[in-house]
Amino acid sequence: MSDDIYNNVIKTGSEGMTTERVDMSVDIYESADCVGDHELRTETNIQQSPQHTGTYSVRIRSSRAAPVCLVLLCVLLLTAVIVLSVYIHTKSTNYTEERDQLLNKITNLTEEIDGLIIKKTFYQTSFYYMPNETKNWTESRRYCTERGADLIIINNREEQDFVNNMSGDAVVYIGLNDSDVENTWKWVDGSTLTSGFWASREPNGDTRENCVVTVAVPKLPYWPGLVGWLDVECDKAYQWICEKNISQLI
Repeated sequence: MSDDIYNNVIKTGSEGMTTERVDMSVDIYESADCVGDHELRTETNIQQSPQHTGTYSVRIRSSRAAPVCLVLLCVLLLTAVIVLSVYIHTKSTNYTEERDQLLNKITNLTEEIDGLIIKKTFYQTSFYYMPNETKNWTESRRYCTERGADLIIINNREEQDFVNNMSGDAVVYIGLNDSDVENTWKWVDGSTLTSGFWASREPNGDTRENCVVTVAVPKLPYWPGLVGWLDVECDKAYQWICEKNISQLI
């Protein structure tokens, strides 16, 4: 019996020790697993750290790139606005200059037309017009010839009266001069003057005054009391009368 008790004790003790060993082994393994897991997580974290650092760097670069792109966009927009403004201003200036030039041409043409319309009429077999401007004798004649006419030739008293009514109080050139031979007065068609409608004590200019104007109303104070033809210096500016035969209009 005592042997049985002893054996039981030994067996019991052995089993208890075995059980304790098993328990301890489990605890050790579990501890080791925990340590291993911890180390694994730590290594994983350590290994992952560079990736997180790279991501953070990319985020920093992205956050810096956004303002730079915005600034560049603003600069491009500002440049486009400036270029467009300069273009519009240049076009506007050109259009303004072209408009002013066109208006000047229209004004000049209107003045020229008005000058022709103011004094334009028919008499017998001729068409007459007196521009509302002044030129010297040579330029006056050129104006007429460029339009298929010439300075007026006065053939008789009726035509002289007609000219007086047409000219009013203006001093006008007629187609008569003695530029070739002094005191030999010739009309623009080459015919020589036989009689005329000279004012009192005219012509009297000698070689200084070789062209002729007609005055219907005395011009004070220059020619007081003088009515009719006067010889004058050819480079003086006066109005003039052009004459064109009606047959040339047909």
